[in-house]
Amino acid sequence: QVQLVESGGGLVQPGGSLRLSCAASGSIFNINAMGWYRQAPGKQRELVAVIIKGGSTNYADSVKGRFTISRDNDKNTVYLQMNSLKPEDTAVYYCNCKRILSEYWGQGTQVTVSS
Repeated sequence: QVQLVESGGGLVQPGGSLRLSCAASGSIFNINAMGWYRQAPGKQRELVAVIIKGGSTNYADSVKGRFTISRDNDKNTVYLQMNSLKPEDTAVYYCNCKRILSEYWGQGTQVTVSS
Protein backbone atom coordinates (compact mmCIF):
# COMPACT_ATOMS: atom_id res chain seq x y z
CA GLN A 1 0.00 0.00 0.00
CA VAL A 2 1.06 3.55 -0.71
CA GLN A 3 -0.36 6.48 1.20
CA LEU A 4 -0.47 9.88 -0.49
CA VAL A 5 -1.13 13.10 1.42
CA GLU A 6 -1.65 16.33 -0.50
CA SER A 7 -1.27 19.84 0.85
CA GLY A 8 -0.99 23.39 -0.41
CA GLY A 9 -4.40 24.07 -1.87
CA GLY A 10 -6.39 27.20 -1.16
CA LEU A 11 -7.94 30.35 -2.53
CA VAL A 12 -5.88 32.51 -4.86
CA GLN A 13 -6.62 35.43 -7.15
CA PRO A 14 -6.31 35.09 -10.94
CA GLY A 15 -2.69 35.45 -11.94
CA GLY A 16 -1.48 34.15 -8.61
CA SER A 17 0.57 31.10 -7.69
CA LEU A 18 0.26 28.04 -5.49
CA ARG A 19 2.47 25.05 -4.84
CA LEU A 20 0.91 21.69 -4.11
CA SER A 21 2.80 18.96 -2.31
CA CYS A 22 2.19 15.21 -2.26
CA ALA A 23 4.02 13.18 0.36
CA ALA A 24 4.19 9.44 -0.28
CA SER A 25 4.67 6.81 2.42
CA GLY A 26 4.28 3.07 2.82
CA SER A 27 5.41 0.67 0.10
CA ILE A 28 7.09 3.30 -2.03
CA PHE A 29 9.08 1.00 -4.29
CA ASN A 30 8.75 0.19 -7.97
CA ILE A 31 6.80 3.38 -8.56
CA ASN A 32 6.61 4.01 -12.31
CA ALA A 33 5.01 7.42 -12.27
CA MET A 34 3.54 10.05 -10.03
CA GLY A 35 1.22 12.76 -11.16
CA TRP A 36 -1.46 15.28 -10.49
CA TYR A 37 -5.04 15.08 -11.71
CA ARG A 38 -7.89 17.50 -11.17
CA GLN A 39 -11.66 17.36 -11.18
CA ALA A 40 -13.88 20.39 -11.51
CA PRO A 41 -17.58 20.29 -10.57
CA GLY A 42 -19.58 18.46 -13.22
CA LYS A 43 -16.48 17.41 -15.15
CA GLN A 44 -14.42 14.27 -15.45
CA ARG A 45 -11.12 13.90 -13.67
CA GLU A 46 -8.28 14.90 -15.99
CA LEU A 47 -4.53 14.55 -16.02
CA VAL A 48 -2.66 17.75 -15.19
CA ALA A 49 0.96 16.65 -15.06
CA VAL A 50 2.97 13.47 -14.60
CA ILE A 51 6.60 12.68 -13.83
CA ILE A 52 7.90 9.32 -14.95
CA LYS A 53 10.42 7.15 -13.07
CA GLY A 54 13.30 8.31 -15.26
CA GLY A 55 12.42 11.95 -14.68
CA SER A 56 10.62 12.88 -17.86
CA THR A 57 7.47 14.94 -17.53
CA ASN A 58 4.23 15.44 -19.41
CA TYR A 59 1.60 18.15 -19.09
CA ALA A 60 -1.94 18.82 -20.18
CA ASP A 61 -2.01 21.40 -22.97
CA SER A 62 -4.07 23.71 -20.79
CA VAL A 63 -1.30 24.05 -18.19
CA LYS A 64 1.86 23.92 -20.31
CA GLY A 65 4.12 26.86 -19.58
CA ARG A 66 2.28 27.66 -16.34
CA PHE A 67 2.60 24.54 -14.19
CA THR A 68 5.73 22.60 -13.27
CA ILE A 69 5.87 19.14 -11.71
CA SER A 70 8.95 18.11 -9.76
CA ARG A 71 9.99 15.59 -7.14
CA ASP A 72 12.29 15.29 -4.17
CA ASN A 73 13.32 11.64 -3.90
CA ASP A 74 14.88 12.13 -0.46
CA LYS A 75 11.55 13.38 0.90
CA ASN A 76 9.38 11.05 -1.23
CA THR A 77 7.44 14.12 -2.25
CA VAL A 78 6.10 15.39 -5.55
CA TYR A 79 5.30 19.04 -6.12
CA LEU A 80 3.12 20.96 -8.53
CA GLN A 81 4.09 24.60 -8.92
CA MET A 82 1.17 26.48 -10.41
CA ASN A 83 1.72 29.97 -11.79
CA SER A 84 -0.50 32.39 -13.69
CA LEU A 85 -3.55 30.67 -12.30
CA LYS A 86 -6.87 31.11 -14.06
CA PRO A 87 -10.44 30.67 -12.82
CA GLU A 88 -10.71 27.58 -15.01
CA ASP A 89 -7.96 25.96 -12.94
CA THR A 90 -10.43 25.76 -10.05
CA ALA A 91 -10.83 22.10 -9.10
CA VAL A 92 -9.98 19.45 -6.56
CA TYR A 93 -6.43 18.33 -7.27
CA TYR A 94 -5.50 14.71 -6.63
CA CYS A 95 -2.10 13.13 -6.34
CA ASN A 96 -1.68 9.80 -8.13
CA CYS A 97 0.91 7.05 -7.92
CA LYS A 98 1.24 4.19 -10.41
CA ARG A 99 3.03 0.89 -10.04
CA ILE A 100 2.88 -1.94 -12.55
CA LEU A 101 -0.15 -3.63 -11.03
CA SER A 102 -1.58 -0.98 -8.73
CA GLU A 103 -2.59 2.64 -8.51
CA TYR A 104 -3.12 4.93 -5.55
CA TRP A 105 -4.84 8.26 -4.98
CA GLY A 106 -4.62 10.97 -2.39
CA GLN A 107 -7.65 12.50 -0.74
CA GLY A 108 -7.52 15.65 -2.85
CA THR A 109 -6.93 19.31 -2.13
CA GLN A 110 -9.17 22.16 -3.25
CA VAL A 111 -7.76 24.91 -5.44
CA THR A 112 -10.01 27.90 -6.02
CA VAL A 113 -9.01 30.73 -8.34
CA SER A 114 -11.28 33.70 -7.87
CA SER A 115 -11.19 37.44 -7.33
